[in-house]
Amino acid sequence: MPNYLEETASIDFSKSEIADFLSNITFSDNQKENALKIFYKVRDSFLYDPYHLNIRKNALVASKAIIQKRAWCVEKALIMVSCCRRIGIPSRFGFAIVTNHIGVEKLVKYLGRNEIVFHGYAEILLNNKWVKCTPAFDKFVCRLSKVPALDWDGEHDSMFQEFSNGNKFMEYLHFYGTFEDIPFELMHSEMKRYYPHLFEKKFNLKEFSFRHD
Repeated sequence: MPNYLEETASIDFSKSEIADFLSNITFSDNQKENALKIFYKVRDSFLYDPYHLNIRKNALVASKAIIQKRAWCVEKALIMVSCCRRIGIPSRFGFAIVTNHIGVEKLVKYLGRNEIVFHGYAEILLNNKWVKCTPAFDKFVCRLSKVPALDWDGEHDSMFQEFSNGNKFMEYLHFYGTFEDIPFELMHSEMKRYYPHLFEKKFNLKEFSFRHD
């Protein structure tokens, strides 16, 4: 599947920043184990931060995202896909509309609605089967939200659970499908449809920022 192994302007896996990020991982011939090592490193190396969103093409680039200490779900999916492709594992993006019911009052205030549009995750081809994984929420953020960190076994889809400790946690409302690369035009149009106010003035605050052009 050459399209799912290709390098692109966003998935620039040949850059030294990607190599440096993976340098302390010992890889083997077992690609499932390799993918799991990448998943947990991506999940916990970056603090999940949905309050600083930059959806410009020149910003959503793996080699730029990977040197940050914080990342939002699309950036983490981008890093996951790029690292997997670097070591020869076919990978692609999935996007959805979700509602997070725990610990998002501040985010809802800025977005103006409950839906989180274009939540990103990764799909990895292992043993001839596409498997979903969601490396967005790191262990620290999960402890703060009092939900268990999302694990992955490389065999079953790993999506945010609907309930946690008896409380409503995450709902998947709509799936956009799968993509070889980040679909920038679709992402921009959907975000503009759901969050028009974010495109009408500049948001560059310490507690929240949104950049789109």
